[in-house]
Amino acid sequence: MTRQNYIFTSESVSEGHPDKVCDRISDAVLDALIAEEPEARVACETFATTNRVVIGGEIGLADKQKLKHYMEKIDSIARDCIKDIGYEQDKFHHETVEVTNLLHEQSAHIAQGVNSSSDKDEGAGDQGIMFGFATDETPELMPAPIHYAHQILKRLAEVRKDGTEPTLRPDAKSQLSLRYENGRPVEVTSLVLSTQHAFETQSSADIRAIVEPYIRDVLPEGWLTDRTEWWVNPTGTFVIGGPDGDAGLTGRKIIVDTYGGAAPHGGGAFSGKDPTKVDRSAAYASRYLAKNVVAAGLAKKCTIQLSYAIGISKPLSIYCDTHGTGEVDEAQIEAAVAQVMDLTPRGIRNHLQLNRPIYQRTAAYGHFGRTPDADGGFSWEKTDLVEALKKAV
Repeated sequence: MTRQNYIFTSESVSEGHPDKVCDRISDAVLDALIAEEPEARVACETFATTNRVVIGGEIGLADKQKLKHYMEKIDSIARDCIKDIGYEQDKFHHETVEVTNLLHEQSAHIAQGVNSSSDKDEGAGDQGIMFGFATDETPELMPAPIHYAHQILKRLAEVRKDGTEPTLRPDAKSQLSLRYENGRPVEVTSLVLSTQHAFETQSSADIRAIVEPYIRDVLPEGWLTDRTEWWVNPTGTFVIGGPDGDAGLTGRKIIVDTYGGAAPHGGGAFSGKDPTKVDRSAAYASRYLAKNVVAAGLAKKCTIQLSYAIGISKPLSIYCDTHGTGEVDEAQIEAAVAQVMDLTPRGIRNHLQLNRPIYQRTAAYGHFGRTPDADGGFSWEKTDLVEALKKAV
């Protein structure tokens, strides 16, 4: 029997967190290349520290002249990201930061395993395991702790950027501990919020007075009680932030990107990777399938695992766990998801229309639980497989 009464905690970080700055730049490089050539190959990593951004990895375009042209645009892409996030600090400013571009052309040995040819379909860009998860505890079919940790930071970013709260700065972290009763979230037992701010004279109490109304607006009514412990800027002053305060790297916030620890995560990060990399595309497909299983009423919770080998097109395995909440046998669901969706790398990309410049927006506030965009962004959040899955089982 699945445990019904417990406390579970998840954290999130803002778009100005050093690691998220790096995720954003890596995904912006990907978007720029894929906008020019939909099947561009990109594996872009970013490192950021005081007054410095270093971008490395591999990129590939069929048109070598275009590749040379885009190599020259990397500097401005990085600066545009930093400017939009809001960094204008003395030691990390979009105009003065030093940007080093170490990107190079994709390895021919990797390409030969991935590329399609007359006698083979396009293979996976690497071996690996990918997980998708969905639960009916929120309307977005996401675990509540990570979903609302994201929403708090997203709301604070909005009021910072529109000028409503001019003393807030880009770097921030949130953490929510939720009490579950009979398997449903009912109360915030503790809330941690650390946000960078403008002036050393601002106390923790001052910052709480700024952020508390927005937090109360975001959280469901009744979840904040007299018993809730508040920890707002618990160390006191937080003026020096971002990459000047702590170095950042692409791909270090994989649990923030997914389910906040409420479900397994595969071996790979997402940002900076084009959709031939199953680390990204198959994780999106797994979420898409799990979400549709729950939306179809086949389970209240669902975990889907896919596995792949480099250069091989079909998934090596499909696994489903409904955590004791299933209305049908898991083996039926495993067979059904393979029936309703082509789970080869090309099949995933075509079904979810992933060869589009839709990735920069995923870099902060989670890759899952978002609203699908008209231009194809967050297509893996659609629930358009519900009828097909019902029919298949």
